[in-house]
Amino acid sequence: MARVPRPALGYAATVAAAGLFALNGTVSTLALQAGIPATRLTALRCTGAALALLAVLALTAPQRLRVTWRELPFLAAFGVVGVALTQFLYYVAIGRLPVGIALVFEMTAPVLIALYVWLVRGERVRTRLWAALGLSLSGLVFVAQVWQGGGSLDPLGVAAALTAAVCLATYYLLGERGTVTRDPVGLTCWSFVAAALFWAVAAPWWQFDAGVLGERVPVSLGSLQLPLWALVGWIVVLGAVLPFWLSIAALRHLPPTTAGLVATVEPVLASLVAWLWVEQVLSGWQVLGGLVVLMGIGLAQTARAAPAPTRLNETVAPA
Repeated sequence: MARVPRPALGYAATVAAAGLFALNGTVSTLALQAGIPATRLTALRCTGAALALLAVLALTAPQRLRVTWRELPFLAAFGVVGVALTQFLYYVAIGRLPVGIALVFEMTAPVLIALYVWLVRGERVRTRLWAALGLSLSGLVFVAQVWQGGGSLDPLGVAAALTAAVCLATYYLLGERGTVTRDPVGLTCWSFVAAALFWAVAAPWWQFDAGVLGERVPVSLGSLQLPLWALVGWIVVLGAVLPFWLSIAALRHLPPTTAGLVATVEPVLASLVAWLWVEQVLSGWQVLGGLVVLMGIGLAQTARAAPAPTRLNETVAPA
């Protein structure tokens, strides 16, 4: 029996995933402020997500875990660049920038993708690409407030966020190739496994004092405190595994482009959460710039004249 699309359910799942990713930004900021380095937090998130996805697929769909030796180099590149480095650079960025601002920079990836397929692949693109590029660049000028002594934002944070955008664009482009022969769920699982193995080498576990996870840290403007392991658990389960599954489920009911456009609410939600939770206040210029960038991202999502293979957009970004 054919599955009947339910758009309302798709929209709800996409917004819920964006909301969880947005919450994860502030939770991750608290973990970073508590003293966990960006490298270690990334390793914990990637490893936790890899173990959870492996366990779930092994029990429910073990056929999705089949992999050949020829796929290993691709999976390694996909996991290291697309997952490990994207998440690490995002954590570096939110350690130095407001969460919503870091996401605005990172989510310019669709603009980079459209430029890449035009300049490198020679694909025909719609003229809206130039409007998307203009809106994104002008919006980033307002976000950075470049008129304030060259910019009001931390330069390293901006550099990390922009490099994360490049890695995220690479993730999508590699995903376009990978999902030709692999299902998106299995591909994402193995990408997290590759990322976990990368961090096992780059940040060896024996150099990590796991005792710090028992320390209690403030998680609100009041007196509420939680052990650090609870924040890490949130980041793994509610910041990676659950929003991933929601994003995948949404694609059963929405076209990929529509889901991608709806997902651009994440920086808005992230800014709202950070403002209410940890009082990260953005200036009026930054809010305006962020909205302009999101308009550019929306145009870039539909700039490719020839539609990408359907399964490309079924690969969910590890935000």
